[in-house]
Amino acid sequence: MTRILHLSDLHYGRSTPALEEPLLERIEALAPDLVVVSGDFTQRARLSQFTQAREFLDRLRVPWLAVPGNHDTPLDNIFVRFFKPFSRYKRFITRDLEPVFRKGPVVVRGVNSVNPYAWKSGRLSRGTLRRLTRCFAEGEQDEKAPLQIAVLHHPLEMPPDHGAPQMRHAAEVLHQLAEAGADVVLSGHLHMARSQPFTTAPGLLFVQAGTGLSTRLRGEQNTFNLLDCARDRVEISTWAARESGFVKRDGACFQREELGWQREEAAAPAKDKDDRQEG
Repeated sequence: MTRILHLSDLHYGRSTPALEEPLLERIEALAPDLVVVSGDFTQRARLSQFTQAREFLDRLRVPWLAVPGNHDTPLDNIFVRFFKPFSRYKRFITRDLEPVFRKGPVVVRGVNSVNPYAWKSGRLSRGTLRRLTRCFAEGEQDEKAPLQIAVLHHPLEMPPDHGAPQMRHAAEVLHQLAEAGADVVLSGHLHMARSQPFTTAPGLLFVQAGTGLSTRLRGEQNTFNLLDCARDRVEISTWAARESGFVKRDGACFQREELGWQREEAAAPAKDKDDRQEG
């Protein structure tokens, strides 16, 4: 199995400093093959906030993959926002807005869903979607096709009681991803953790991360997700901040069936690096 630790919405500038060390300790103990950060490293895309985010990434001892969030483009600097919206993100985080990671049975592809001109709702340009679907389709043609994971900041499906605007053409994007051979979509933005097949595309598994460090909890705890991935099976656990550090809160296992992803019984507790089983 390939282990992915899914973080999102760190929001440096509105973070809880006391949680950073416990989070880093838990990441090291769980020994993921990859840490994914699905956007919103900062609260206002200020240089000092990006500096803190970069320092956090530099302390990770495993590979990481990231995409920008809407808060990673300046809201209070109109010139930078409209003419160089990702310049600070590229300077401090990575110049690659569509990163790719491959290991074992898994391919992870980052997608930039940020629309600098409509700050909250997000978008996928036609060019981005064409590149993404082409890459997934090529992977699907492989005799040993991998589990293909897309990472973007904005969710492609909203909870019915949530007031955030839905990404434009989200349903169309979902169906195109499914037809191209994508399997799992990781996202953030809402500061709430959930995992389930998409309602309109059950062949795609929707994994939503909460906020790792932000004080903007919106009724939730600070959390991250842990995914243990095989080609047709994904175990997901959510880890929440407690006084003792980040501990496992709940978990689920999803198996790929003919009609899509089906939820099984709760996943067994994730293991730290000292007793992790090789898969």
